[in-house]
Order: sequence, then structure tokens, then C-alpha cells
Amino acid sequence: MAFTPLPDQSKADLFLHLALMERSGLPPDKAFALLTLPAGLNGRLGVLRGLLNGGADLAAAGQKSGLFSEFEARLVAAACHAGSPARTYQRLAQRHALKARNAALVRSRMALPLVSLLIALAVQPLPALLAGSVTGPGYLLSILRPFLVLAGCVFLYRFCARRLSVWTDRPTPVQTALSGLITRLPLFGAMVVRKNLRDFYENLALLLEAGVPMLDALPKALRTVGLCTIRADFAILQTMLERGSTLSQAVANLQFQTRCPVQGYIVSGEASGALPEMMLRFADGESEALAHFQAGLATWGPRLFYALVAVWMACQILNRHAIWNSG
Repeated sequence: MAFTPLPDQSKADLFLHLALMERSGLPPDKAFALLTLPAGLNGRLGVLRGLLNGGADLAAAGQKSGLFSEFEARLVAAACHAGSPARTYQRLAQRHALKARNAALVRSRMALPLVSLLIALAVQPLPALLAGSVTGPGYLLSILRPFLVLAGCVFLYRFCARRLSVWTDRPTPVQTALSGLITRLPLFGAMVVRKNLRDFYENLALLLEAGVPMLDALPKALRTVGLCTIRADFAILQTMLERGSTLSQAVANLQFQTRCPVQGYIVSGEASGALPEMMLRFADGESEALAHFQAGLATWGPRLFYALVAVWMACQILNRHAIWNSG
């Protein structure tokens, strides 16, 4: 059975609960017995409990039930093998809680502009409807058409994002071209690159902290990078480390390293013996920068949307006025 990914807020609640239960000393079966999820997701808990009762380990049961992603399952398995997974659970809870807060902020800020657009679309053709020059279905279509276009754009964006993030050893020319184009977009391209680099170093640090050897952790972390152009850039790390280079030396040869300078953190981590901690500190700083960017987007996006709606309404009024004068 294939499951869709859990919402970020549900994942944050899940991992926070597991962290608290782990610190309390409860075994996984007891921890999941006390867990509740939104109504539509409780069926997954039944699947997981059945797998655990059948002798499956926690990581495999979590992935098969749709509660863990593939990477999260590997991370939890490594953390359980190394000792207590409480810190891993806590870190995953923080990651998903931050993503949920940022997404909720953008949605809340964009709700009022969409309502204003709906009102504008409903009012603008109303005189024509009352005059009988527009039928009822035509009136409804004029209101719904922009929202259908917006829905199509959102669907296209999500489809492209899913296609770009599909792991493959040999990306298609389309994937390569789109990934390269995204990294070169003004303003947004830089933030997408920083997000991909943040994800790689954070996931690599979590794997190392869980006890996974560096050469085993690198390919696992690489699979979590969304853009194939960045994955290709990071692919040289494995070869350089196998030849005896340190991580800081290998990172210095990356094309995208200049977009997100992490080398100083890695040098400090290697010198102090706290490499995972320093990379997580770097990831925290990048997460704050990305959250600040999204907050700015949530602030200025609605204002730009209002301006576009106002310009559109003004153009419609001027166009109608010109038609009346010509008539």
C-alpha cells in the first residue's frame, strides 16, 4: 500500500511525541499506543502497530506504514543502532515544525488577497449581468476562470517539483535544464540553492551524529538533495574522501560552495572533533535565513497581489469607459 507523505505539522507532532516517550523510557510499541493523529491518519498507526507486533523493527514499520520517509527510516534505524534516538526525533520534530509554521504563515497572509480578488471578480461583471448582456453561466465562468488558472499554475509547480526531486543516477536533459534554470533565477534561485545545501549538510550531520560512517552517510544525504545539478556537484565528495581528502578539503572544490559558505564550520568541526554539531549549527543559521526570506515573502507577496488586483480593476474600468464613449 502506497501512502502520501504526512503533513509537516503531523510529522512534527509525531517526532516530538516519540522524543518525549523515548526520554521517558517507553518502548516503541507503548509510545505508539499513546499517540493520536488526525482522523484521516489513524489508519497508519494501526498498520504500524501490526507490523511492530509482527516483529518488524521500528524504522521499517514506520516507513511501510507511511509515517516515516525513506530517509527518516534510515536515520531512525541508525540512531536506534547507535543508542537512543531521542535527539534524532527532537531534531526531526523541529525541522517539520519550522516547515509547518512557514507554510501556515504564507497561507494566512495570502488568504485575504484571494478574498479581495474574489470580490473584485464578482463585482466587475455585475453591471453586465444586470443589464442582461452576460448570462449567469458566463458570469460564474468569469469569476472562476482566474482561480482555475491559479490552480493550474499550482498544480504545474508541484508536478515539476516532484519530477525534479525524483532520484535517478542519470537525470534527463529536461531535469538538468530545469534544475540549472532554477538555480539562476533572481532572488528565488539563491534561496532554493541554500535550501538544498542546508538539507544536505543537516541530513549528513544527523547521520554522522547517529553513528553512520562518513562514506556511508554521504550517499544517503545526497539522496535528499532536490535539484540534480546540486546532486551532481556534491557527487565528487565521495570520490575525494575515498582518495584521502578531508571533508573541508573536498567541500572547497564544490561549485555551489560559494553560494553557501560552510567550509569554515566544517574546518572548526574537524579540528574540535564536533563535526556534526558544527554542521547542525550551520544548518540552523541557514534555516533562520530561509525563514526570514519566507516571512518577507509572506509580507510583500500580498501587497504585490493587492497592487496587481488594483491595476487590473483600473484597466477594466478604463476599458469599459472607452467602450461606452465609442458607443
